[in-house]
Amino acid sequence: MPKLKTKSQKSKKSQQQSEAPTLSLKEQLVQKRKAAQERKEFIGVFTATLFASVLLGILIFPLGGAKVAAGAAAAVLCIALSYKYPRKALWAFLIYMPFAGTVTYSIGGGGVTFQLAKDAFYVPALLALIQYCQSKRLPILLPKELKPILGIMVVISLITLLLVNGFQQLSADRGDDQPILMGLLGLKVLLGYLPLITCAYYLIRSKRELLFLTRLHVVLAIVCCVLALIQYYFLATGRCEGTRYLSGELLFKASLKARCFVGGSLLYTPEEGLIRLPGTFVAPWQWGWFLISNAFFTFATAFNDPSVFRWRPIGLVGMAAVFIMSLVSGQRVALVLVPVVTLLLLVITGQVVKVKRFIPIAAGLALILGVGMIMYPDIVQERVQSFTNRWNSSPPADFITQQAEFTSKEQTGFLGHGLGRATNSARTLGKGVLIETYYPKLFYEIGPLGVLAFLGLVTTLTVITFKSYRSIKDQNLRSFGASFWVFILVISYNTYYYPLDVDPVAIYYWFFAGVILKLPELERQEPQEAEVEQKVKKKRSRTVRLSSNQA
Repeated sequence: MPKLKTKSQKSKKSQQQSEAPTLSLKEQLVQKRKAAQERKEFIGVFTATLFASVLLGILIFPLGGAKVAAGAAAAVLCIALSYKYPRKALWAFLIYMPFAGTVTYSIGGGGVTFQLAKDAFYVPALLALIQYCQSKRLPILLPKELKPILGIMVVISLITLLLVNGFQQLSADRGDDQPILMGLLGLKVLLGYLPLITCAYYLIRSKRELLFLTRLHVVLAIVCCVLALIQYYFLATGRCEGTRYLSGELLFKASLKARCFVGGSLLYTPEEGLIRLPGTFVAPWQWGWFLISNAFFTFATAFNDPSVFRWRPIGLVGMAAVFIMSLVSGQRVALVLVPVVTLLLLVITGQVVKVKRFIPIAAGLALILGVGMIMYPDIVQERVQSFTNRWNSSPPADFITQQAEFTSKEQTGFLGHGLGRATNSARTLGKGVLIETYYPKLFYEIGPLGVLAFLGLVTTLTVITFKSYRSIKDQNLRSFGASFWVFILVISYNTYYYPLDVDPVAIYYWFFAGVILKLPELERQEPQEAEVEQKVKKKRSRTVRLSSNQA
């Protein structure tokens, strides 16, 4: 006797049928021909570009050696393909960015060329997108409400660059100091990734692509956390020495000489209770902010992905991985902010009151973390003790106040000391100062007017994105938007360290602002997509009936 199908099996089967292709045979053939033509075109473009890149590398080899030749060839290939295929380039940009630090030091030896490699995806894709928008008469700067305050910000920055950095350039006996180059790099760091708002808006064209984006970041988070866990295992088992066998001050500073498996400089002196792992990034604190950022993204997938039995559990694994690595990596900021962010998201997105959804995920996460704490109680105790000692010795509020007092005492005018003067990546171009809090750093570089303009810029963006996600009626899309918006809110007014200056926050902040702006349009598209799908189904069923009647 055949077994009767349960209700859940029937619903699953009907769901699979509804997700099956609804195109007619003729339409499927058209799609296949189009895909084949696109593949043929890509192979042709790739072959020609590869040949030109190799030829350039051969010409450069006698002058710069193998590394320079290979780097130049790879750069030309990447730039050409990114300009030709901007959408694919933006996806590659997002995928490559978490591993850029590892590539920089494992392949590039820390060279400046490799540090800028990710922009070989971003800049050509941006230029191609601008040309596309101009040809289609689409707005380039989004959102339009951002134009006035952004204009003020750009004017103040350019005045600072010309008057302050320019005057410094003209002054005598500067030695190796290059104020104009420092200023240009400082301006690039400050506003260079703001166009990612527009890139994200035009990149995400459907709900399907939105889900691809969120799922991609969950996978990236899990992969990076696994690599960082292997890094910790190598250090703990002695395969990598870390900094524990050094002497003097070197015992207490992150060092590139102690690099292990992935990422860049690290600090591993467990005898002194000092562990600061970089994960896949250049420096430990960048890894910490990667974990904080992914607390938002993994949460969004774990609670809101429509794939209940596949991607929500994967999102839960991503959340657990972020929690575990926040503890293992020795990142005090992540150790505090990751659980705080999760609680904040639970309240703001309203997941706490959704018992059926909240309890299984919360129980699963608690089980994973509980087992980890039982298995490694010494690690948990050491990290908590390290955080407590750091808090007692230098409370964040006192630290920020001291930095603000320093920059206010150093202030001599309304334009600051020049763009790039306190930017970490610009120090190789001239004399700079180390200021480890964001808004005091801006105050030092562009003065009080510049700080007010930047605060106006991020506040305007925060308000616009809030209105955008609150206008959404679809519950899943609204929850996605809420998760991303809380990230925008936290980063907009965070002044502890300077995550907006470097990867990954410098990219995620602007990009996900653009994603939030696109959500209302995705919601409007859903009824239209459903209507089109319904018409296709009717057309297909009519074709089937006609063929059966003819038979």
